[in-house]
Amino acid sequence: MADRLDTIEIFVAVAEHGSFAEAARRLHKTPAAVTRAVAALEEQLHTRLLNRTTRSVALTDEGTRYLEVCRRLMAVNDELEGLESRDETQPRGRLNVTTPTAFGRLHVLPSITRFLDRFPLIDMRVQMMDRPLSLIDEGQDVGVRLGHLSDSSLRAVRVGQVHLAVFASPDYLARRGTPKTPQDLRHHSTISCAPISPIADRWSFDGAKGIGAVPVHPRLIVSSAEAAADAAASGLGITHIICYLAAECVAAGSLVRILTEYEPPPIPIHVVHPAGNFVPAKVRLFVDHLA
Repeated sequence: MADRLDTIEIFVAVAEHGSFAEAARRLHKTPAAVTRAVAALEEQLHTRLLNRTTRSVALTDEGTRYLEVCRRLMAVNDELEGLESRDETQPRGRLNVTTPTAFGRLHVLPSITRFLDRFPLIDMRVQMMDRPLSLIDEGQDVGVRLGHLSDSSLRAVRVGQVHLAVFASPDYLARRGTPKTPQDLRHHSTISCAPISPIADRWSFDGAKGIGAVPVHPRLIVSSAEAAADAAASGLGITHIICYLAAECVAAGSLVRILTEYEPPPIPIHVVHPAGNFVPAKVRLFVDHLA
């Protein structure tokens, strides 16, 4: 079993670093030993896991699926090794975490760095992306989710909430006036963010005083909320984004939040992990830390 786990560790290192030589360097093995181990694993499984060229290494479809299985196996093995010491104050192993990109950078990553400083025997692999990963299928231990949850197979802890809000620069409002209701937005220059407002010329205020979607005239449509905040801060117009994405501009005084009484219900933030009777200590501690 130990030999098999060693081979799996070699395969994971090659897959993650995209290089036999780099995997060998990190594992303190010779490149030849790493190459032989992966070849033996492929022969044992009767399938090709990696496509090799003279310049690169890439996973096959079978290799991608096997990689996630290997990650889960290594995580369980790390946890079992940690149990042998009976010391939950020093959990060990790797923790795989997924989080939305901007929220992760602004709010989750600072918490992660504090957690790693507190628990030196834990390593973390963080995937920041704006599509929800399947924790089980893609070998993730913990996920941070914005929005209402639909997957009942996950255990969730609500840790906060964010708001979809309207922002403009003080300069723009001084020139064009402050809208009193969402309907007034049709008379203003607006900046739409495609991920938040898929229909660029209609902004949703669902649940706010019976107001649904209102028409707007976007002078600019962008695919990034950070870009929308920057454009609004420059005085181009009014934008409609999630509040934490405008927080830096608000703190600097280049944006102000308006129409607050018309904001839709808050968007919940959850920390989720796979349900089960056995929750690894490192997962419990990390969830508690985020909460």
